Amino acid sequence: MIDLLTILTQIDDFLYFPVLIIVMVAGGLYFTFRTRGVQIRLAIESVRLLLEPSEDNSVSSLQAMLVSTASRVGTGNIIGVSTAICLGGPGACFWMWLMCIIGASSAFMESTLAQIYKRKDSEGHAYGGPAYYIEKGLKQHKIAILFCICLIATYALGFNLLCSYNLQSTFMDYSFYNPATTPLIIGAILAIISGYCLMGGGNRIIKVTSTIVPIMGVSYVIVALIVILFNYQNVPAMFVLIFQDAFDFKSIAGGVLGSCLVYGIKRGLYSNEAGVGSAPNASASAKVSHPAKQGLVQTLSVYIDTLILCTATALMCLSTGVARDAAVSGAPYVQNAISTVFGTAGPIFITVAMVLFAFTTLLGNIFYVDNALAFMNNEKKPSERFMKIFYLACIVVIFVGAIIPMDAAWAMADITMGCMTLINIPTCMILGKHAIDCLKDYETQKRAGKDPVFNASSISIKQEDLDFWK
Repeated sequence: MIDLLTILTQIDDFLYFPVLIIVMVAGGLYFTFRTRGVQIRLAIESVRLLLEPSEDNSVSSLQAMLVSTASRVGTGNIIGVSTAICLGGPGACFWMWLMCIIGASSAFMESTLAQIYKRKDSEGHAYGGPAYYIEKGLKQHKIAILFCICLIATYALGFNLLCSYNLQSTFMDYSFYNPATTPLIIGAILAIISGYCLMGGGNRIIKVTSTIVPIMGVSYVIVALIVILFNYQNVPAMFVLIFQDAFDFKSIAGGVLGSCLVYGIKRGLYSNEAGVGSAPNASASAKVSHPAKQGLVQTLSVYIDTLILCTATALMCLSTGVARDAAVSGAPYVQNAISTVFGTAGPIFITVAMVLFAFTTLLGNIFYVDNALAFMNNEKKPSERFMKIFYLACIVVIFVGAIIPMDAAWAMADITMGCMTLINIPTCMILGKHAIDCLKDYETQKRAGKDPVFNASSISIKQEDLDFWK
C-alpha cells in the first residue's frame, strides 16, 4: 500500500504542478479576455436568469444549476478548505478566490457549449455534456469516449471514495469512535441510503438535491457568520494573515508542492469544478431559449461554492485562531473552530452538515455518470440490469471509501479530476469561438429589447450539425 500511495502522490504532484496550473490559468485568462470578463460583467444578469420559469415542466435553469451545485457543494467545502489551510497555509484562501473568479469564465464556456451541442430524446427532454461537444464539435469520437471513461473514474470512483472518507472523518473526535469498527458502520449506512436513492433514477436526484442544497448551504453560512461575529476583533488581522501568506513568494518557492498556492488551486478546483467538465452534463438538461442563458447561470454555481461556502469555512476557522497543523487537517480543525462558540453542539452541527453535503454530492456525482454511460452506449441508457449492477458497484465504492487512508482518497480524486480537466479545457479553447459568438448574439438581442432566442446560423454553425436546436 505504501508503494502504491507513493506512486499516486507523485502522479498527483506532477499533474498539478506544473501541468494543470498552467492549463487552468491559461484557459481561464483566455476565456476571461475573449468574453470581456463575462463572469463579472453580467453577474446581475446571471441572477435574473436564475429565476426564469421553466417551460412545460421541463428542467429549469435553476434545477440544472442546483444539480451541478449539489456535486460542487460537498465535503470539499469543509474538509478541502481545512486541509488547504492546515497543510498549505492561510494564503490558500486567496488563491482559491482568484481561481474561482478566473474559473467562472471556464464554467460559462463549457456550459454554453453543452447547450449548443445538446441532444433531444424521444420524449423531448434535453441531454448532453462535454462528450457530445467533443464528438460533434471536434469530430473526435475516441476522445469523447476517453473523456467519459475519465468522468466515470472521477465521479463513480475518486470523488465517491473521498466523499465517504470525509464523512466518516467527522466522527473521529467523538468518544464512541473506534478506528477499527466505526468507519465500517458509517460506510455501510451511507452506502445503503445512497443505494436506495440511486435506484430512484435521475428525476429523484433532481428533486432531492433541489430541496436539500439551499437548506444546507444557507444554514452552514449562517452558523459560520455567527462564529465570525463572535470573533470580529480578529477579522482585520485574519485578512492581513491571508494576504501576507499568499504573497510570501520566498516561502512558496521554497516548497511549491506544499505551498498555499498549490493547495489553494487544488482544493479550489476540487470544490468548484470550474472547467473540469462535470457541470455541463447538468447544464445541457435545462430548457432555455438561448445557450448563453445557462452559461451565465452556471457562473453563479462557482461563486456560490467558493466565494460563499468555501470562504465561510476559511474565515470561520481563521477568525477563531485555533491551532492549525497537519494533525488537525480536515474535519477536526473545523470542529475545533466552531466549538469555540457553540461548544459541544458545534461539532454535531458540522457532522450533520457533512452528512447532508456528502449525500447530495454522491447523488449529483452519479447523475453525471449516468450521462457518460448513456453516451458510451450509443446515446441510450444501458439496460436496467446493467444499471443495477453498476449502482451496486458504486455502493461498494462508497463503503470502501470510509475505510481507506486519507492520502490515498485525496490522490485518487485529484488525479481522475485532473485528467478530465486536461481534456475539457483545451476542447473549450478550440470550440470557444462558438460560445463567444453565442454570447455576442445574446447581448445583441438583449440590447434590442428582445428575450434572446437561439438560431444556429447566428454563430456560423450548420443547422444539420446540431440536434436540439433544429
